[in-house]
Amino acid sequence: MDAVLFGVFLHVGTLLSVQAETHSLYYMYTVLSKPVNLPGIYEFTAMGLLDDRQIDYYNNKEQKKIPKQQWMREKMPPDYWEKGTQSRKSKEQWFNVNVNILMERMKHNNSNVHVLQWRHGCEIKDDGTVVTFSRGIDQYSYDGDDFLSFDDKVSQWVAPVDAAVATKVKWDNVAILNQYTKGYLEKECVDWLNKFREYGQEQLKKVSPPEVHVFARKSPSDKNKLKLTCLATGFYPKDVEVFIRKYRMREKETESSGVRPNHDGTYQLRESVEIMENEKADYDCCVSHSTLKEVIVKEWDGKCQDCNEGAALAIGVVIGIVLTGAVCAAVGIVLYKKRKSGSQGKENNGVQVPLQNTVCA
Repeated sequence: MDAVLFGVFLHVGTLLSVQAETHSLYYMYTVLSKPVNLPGIYEFTAMGLLDDRQIDYYNNKEQKKIPKQQWMREKMPPDYWEKGTQSRKSKEQWFNVNVNILMERMKHNNSNVHVLQWRHGCEIKDDGTVVTFSRGIDQYSYDGDDFLSFDDKVSQWVAPVDAAVATKVKWDNVAILNQYTKGYLEKECVDWLNKFREYGQEQLKKVSPPEVHVFARKSPSDKNKLKLTCLATGFYPKDVEVFIRKYRMREKETESSGVRPNHDGTYQLRESVEIMENEKADYDCCVSHSTLKEVIVKEWDGKCQDCNEGAALAIGVVIGIVLTGAVCAAVGIVLYKKRKSGSQGKENNGVQVPLQNTVCA
C-alpha cells in the first residue's frame, strides 16, 4: 500500500511540475568592431527581453534607453530611464574597449567585422502558488562562439576556449564580483522579473498561432533543383516544431533559419530542403505550437514560384517579413544549420489539414 501511495504522490508531483510555467528576463548587448553601413544595424545595441518580448532598447546612435512596451512606458518612472541610459552609455564604452582587446588576443585585424555579445538574466518557474528560481545565465560570446560564462552553482567563471582563461583567472580573483553576479542572477533579477510580470500581465497573456506557407523556388546552387521552403510565422510563444515531409515521412536533412523575431513581437521559422525540379513526390509541412489544439499540415501545390517570369513578387510577399533594426543588431550573425529528423506521420489530404494530435508524427 505504501508503494502504491508513493506512486500516486510521485505521479501528482510530476503533473504539477509539468504544469509549472517558465518565465524569463534577459538582457542582450551586442557590439560590432566597426560600422557595417547597413540600415538598422548599429555598432552597439542593448535590449531587455521579458518572456522573449522586447521591453526596452538602446543603440549608439540615439543613445537613449527607451520603452518598447506601453506598460513599461506607463509604469516605470522617468528616473528609471535616465539611470538606464547612463548605465548603457557606460556599457557601450566598456564593450568598445573590450572588443578591441579580444581582437588583439585572437590576432584579428579590422578588415572583417567582429562581434562581441553579452547575455545575462534569469528564469523562474511558477506553479501557481510558488515562484522558484530556475537558473541564471551570464555569458559572453565572440563571433558567435562561446567565450566565457558564469557558473552560479560554484560562483566561478568557465572558460571554454584558451583565449578566455586570462579573463577567467582575473575575474575569479575578485571575490566580490562573483558574489555580486550570483546575487544579481538569483535575487535582483528575479525581483525585477516578478515586478515586470505584474506590470505587463495582460500583454504577456496574449498568444498567437502560426500562419503556415509552403512554396518552392529555383535552387541558387543547382539549376536542376528546387528549394522547397516551409515558413511558419506570426506565432507566440516562440517554441515551435516545423517539419517538411515527403510521403508523410520527415525529411532527414533540412536547412533551418532558426527562430527569428518579427517586428510585432511574434516569431518566424523557415525550414528548407532541396529537391529535383522534376520530382513528383507529395511534400507537406507539419507545424506544432502550444496555441494549436491540433497540428497544422499544409501541402505543397507542386508549383515553382519563380520558374516563370513575374513570379518572384509572390515570393517576396510571402517571405518579406521586416525585422526591426534592434532585432537585426541583436542577432548579429545568423547561423544556418542542418537538422536531422525522420519518422512516419499520418496521411492527410487537402491543402491544410489538422491532425488529431498536437505533435508532428
